Amino acid sequence: MKFIFNNNENNPQINLALEEYIVRNFDETEDYLLFYINRPSIIIGKHQNTVEEINADYVKEKNITVTRRISGGGAVYHDFGNLNFSFLTKYDSKKVNNFVQFVAPIVEALKKLGISAEMTGRNDIMADGRKISGNAQFSTTRKMFSHGTLLFNSNIEDVVNALNVSGDKITSKGIQSVRSRVANISELMNKPMEMAEFRDFILNEIFKNEIEKGNPIPTIHLSAEQWAEVMELSKNKYQTWEWNYGRSPEFTIQRKNRFAFGQIDARIEVKEGIITDIIFFGDFLAHGNANEVAELLKNVRYTTEDIAQKLQNTDLKYYFGDISVQDFSNFLSNL
Repeated sequence: MKFIFNNNENNPQINLALEEYIVRNFDETEDYLLFYINRPSIIIGKHQNTVEEINADYVKEKNITVTRRISGGGAVYHDFGNLNFSFLTKYDSKKVNNFVQFVAPIVEALKKLGISAEMTGRNDIMADGRKISGNAQFSTTRKMFSHGTLLFNSNIEDVVNALNVSGDKITSKGIQSVRSRVANISELMNKPMEMAEFRDFILNEIFKNEIEKGNPIPTIHLSAEQWAEVMELSKNKYQTWEWNYGRSPEFTIQRKNRFAFGQIDARIEVKEGIITDIIFFGDFLAHGNANEVAELLKNVRYTTEDIAQKLQNTDLKYYFGDISVQDFSNFLSNL
């Protein structure tokens, strides 16, 4: 196995592109290990509805990056206290959903730190009854990867709040996350350790056979040309609204709020990130037919900016009451 150096990149939209680039382009006869630490971000599973998984207000307030990955599973929060690992190997049907095989060296390393870590359930590493790692997989016809998180010293408040969705009623065909009690590994250790030290410890344990032989850890540094291809993939896929939001499964969301002029209850149908229908209910006393606003918003991207742009010349006071286009757009969508 060889270790791939990610140039200490902290952008999740680049690290996920790097991971996909490796699994699609590197030698299938070799096994690889990739580590990366992301800035504050929410990583959405391939089959999930982004709207359903994030607290949009909190994400905006904290400037948290939202990015979809190519593997399945639930949404996870990353920050500088979270070490992410990815084992990339030749495709083998016996390895599919066999997370124990991949995370065994991680679990053993954690035990050496005094952590009572064990693989439980479908894809989690637990310690003292709390989740410290979640894992997922992706495969092509030739290669696959199994990647996971290690909550070392994450901001648990952000973990909870960023993934604590609003009270809006959402009916979705996406796969919803299962929330578990989480813990930081640093809380469970007898001896304090910095993230860099923790990362090096895990890495050295995984490559301990090479180190015991007096050999350096076999490390791959991507060429400038390879990095250029990774950046291109990041730009054209992982940094796009179409991938991160537009790929969400079809869903219906109910947005409901009482304003000074009365209550608006909006039922919004969204497919591939595009509004396909809206119905407005409520006790507002305006004179216009709200269906006219609904018609304007059909085929508009379900984002605050796109809704506001579409309604910029619309007199919403005539249809609903004294509300600005921006406030109305924020009400319908905080994305």
